[in-house]
Amino acid sequence: MHRVGSAGNTSNSTRPRKEKRLTYVLNDADNTKHCAGVNCLAVLKSPATDGYDYLFTGSRDGTLKRWALTEDTATCSATFESHIDWVNDAVLVGNKTLISCSSDTTLKAWNYLSDGACVRTLRQHSDYVTCLAAAEKNSNIVASGGLGGEVFIWDVEAALAPVSKSTDPMDEDCSNGISSSGNSLSITSLRTISSSNSISLHTTQSQGYVPIAAKGHKESVYALAMNDNGTLLVSGGTEKVVRIWDARSGTKTMKLRGHTDNIRALLLDSTGRLCLSGSSDSMIRLWDLGQQRCIHSYAVHTDSVWALASTPTFSHVYSGGRDFSLYLTDLATRESILLCTKEHPILQLALHDDSIWAATTDASVHRWPAEGRTPQKVFQRGGSFLAGNLSFSRARASLEGSTPVPVHKEPSFTIPGTPGIVKHEILNNRRHVLTKDTAGSVKLWEITRGVVIENYGQVSFEEKKEELFEKVSIPAWFTVDSRLGSLSVHLDTPQCFSAEMYSTDLNIVGKPEDDKINLARETLKGLLAHWLAKRRQRLGSHASANGEISAGKDIAARSLTHSRIDIDANNTENDSVIYPPFEFSKVAPPSIITEGSQGGPWRKKITDLDGTEDEKDFPWWCLDCVLNNRLPPRENTKYICSFYLHPCEGSSFQIHTQGKLSAPRILRIQKVVTYVIEKMVLDKPLDSVNPDGAFGPAVRGGQFQQSTVGGDGHSHSGLKPWQKLKPSIEILCNNQVLPLDMSLATVRAYIWKKPEDLVLNYRAVQGR
Repeated sequence: MHRVGSAGNTSNSTRPRKEKRLTYVLNDADNTKHCAGVNCLAVLKSPATDGYDYLFTGSRDGTLKRWALTEDTATCSATFESHIDWVNDAVLVGNKTLISCSSDTTLKAWNYLSDGACVRTLRQHSDYVTCLAAAEKNSNIVASGGLGGEVFIWDVEAALAPVSKSTDPMDEDCSNGISSSGNSLSITSLRTISSSNSISLHTTQSQGYVPIAAKGHKESVYALAMNDNGTLLVSGGTEKVVRIWDARSGTKTMKLRGHTDNIRALLLDSTGRLCLSGSSDSMIRLWDLGQQRCIHSYAVHTDSVWALASTPTFSHVYSGGRDFSLYLTDLATRESILLCTKEHPILQLALHDDSIWAATTDASVHRWPAEGRTPQKVFQRGGSFLAGNLSFSRARASLEGSTPVPVHKEPSFTIPGTPGIVKHEILNNRRHVLTKDTAGSVKLWEITRGVVIENYGQVSFEEKKEELFEKVSIPAWFTVDSRLGSLSVHLDTPQCFSAEMYSTDLNIVGKPEDDKINLARETLKGLLAHWLAKRRQRLGSHASANGEISAGKDIAARSLTHSRIDIDANNTENDSVIYPPFEFSKVAPPSIITEGSQGGPWRKKITDLDGTEDEKDFPWWCLDCVLNNRLPPRENTKYICSFYLHPCEGSSFQIHTQGKLSAPRILRIQKVVTYVIEKMVLDKPLDSVNPDGAFGPAVRGGQFQQSTVGGDGHSHSGLKPWQKLKPSIEILCNNQVLPLDMSLATVRAYIWKKPEDLVLNYRAVQGR
């Protein structure tokens, strides 16, 4: 499985070893559908409130959804968003509670009839949490299992009890560490952080409730089951044995051997006497726990068995797995029948009256006729076979080569998902990402707005990538993955602040075209625009933009000495201005995944932020950027391009330069031409003639200096002497004439192609 690096600090140090990351997940326009495989299902029979049956689905996209069901419709009535990685399992327990577990190492409790309120985040596991089990009649007991052999047994009531203020807030958090009951705490101002960044870090286990640990597994656990009373727990995983526990104390009572590969699914009957197990060895086994032995083996599948569901009387079992097939087997007579087969492996099953829901690695969920109340009716249709009791390679021979014909060719109902992204490529302009989804559609995303700007349909991804190639060099200021079925864009400081563009290249109207725009800063402003507006509302209308800046003035004071205040403080009047290339969609707003000084990582839609979030929830560098317009210190070597400027061989003129020059990476060749013309026409730089030329003083200590006027090179007081002469100059590199709009970084990357300092040549244009 894909492993996600820790997002926080694991020591007691007051200074994290690495700054916290901010990630934003781009959402599809139709947020009522899953965009990745569905790992788990839970059916809630009609509560008295509205008469609907509900289906809960948990997905690899990191969300859970509640579907209100009728005979032929399923309406998404809530999305539960807080997990930051795959949701692996979910169970319903008493008091309107849904418990989910995730690869983010947490369990989360939700009010399942709410609009998505997270009640509590439970942190005990140290690795992925893969499975859950609940007691049917004892709604207070839930067990969780995961990688590393960890199994915990939770008293739900105690785990969800209010935590006193004196205890560690790590277990108090909801989706973002702010509340433990769905009600946000009032925060009237942003707390400042000292220059040593000595925020109170809470990394230890809560002083409150601690679950029972069932210790004994040496390897990962992938399946759990519990009897109705919650007194017996069975577990299985990569050790290939079924372990039985006393759920009241966490002590081992026995282990059962027989499977030859990982155990992936378990069921217990209501009494806890019979146990069914499904394994990657393709076998289903029935165990009598009283006799401590396997009493039947069923060779039905041709590949791993990943999902089991039994009839209420435990007389028949439905099974699905890696072979894409769903079978029904009579446990007494060993008669089996193929109900259906589709094109995706089956991950989980849930009986619902006379139907069965099947979750697969696809984002859609299918409902199939199953005759759950009277399963024997299915066998009357014919086409059944007798399940062997040997490994399937031998059992297949007993079928005499016959291939079972599925009873049903199409599901009776489907809850559709949206195609998930399976391939992506960051384009050279560092603002666009090309993606391909499970349906084969190729799309172009603009990640600074979070929208699809072009849907090319089902075309060749590689050909489209080549077609969109631009000869431009911009630093890699973000990274991307598609693990959740959608684009997750990761921003890490200080690397994310390395990319700048001119305002004219971003088509920003009303700004001088030579103004440099930091892509990460403007993206953060766009992402947190709603939060900032809400925060200003909470602080009162008197909190103007200038007030906002002073309110968080002490944030990141430790970096003030070396920060870029001299460059960025001039833009403070534009703090609240969101430029069009950085306006995020309000129809399909992205979700933020990040973490602050307390409470652990969280995930929320940017439009669900309420303004109470502060440095306990956001990384300090994000707030310093958005509130104070400050960027972290940077190494000039990454932003500056050094070069030599020499005349071409045989050139009719030569200018005097002070050796090696340096200029911003994004400087265009047009500016180099301007510099040469100034030096050619005048005996000295223009600082003694006119301070508002295209380059103020042309050379100071060998550095180009940016001007304060527009990029057209014209002063507001008229033309300069050299402009009246209109000499024509062209710049070459490696004997190749350079386009005027090409940047120094692009020249170095695509024309020069050497580690040494760049060498440019100039000459007068012939025949003009």
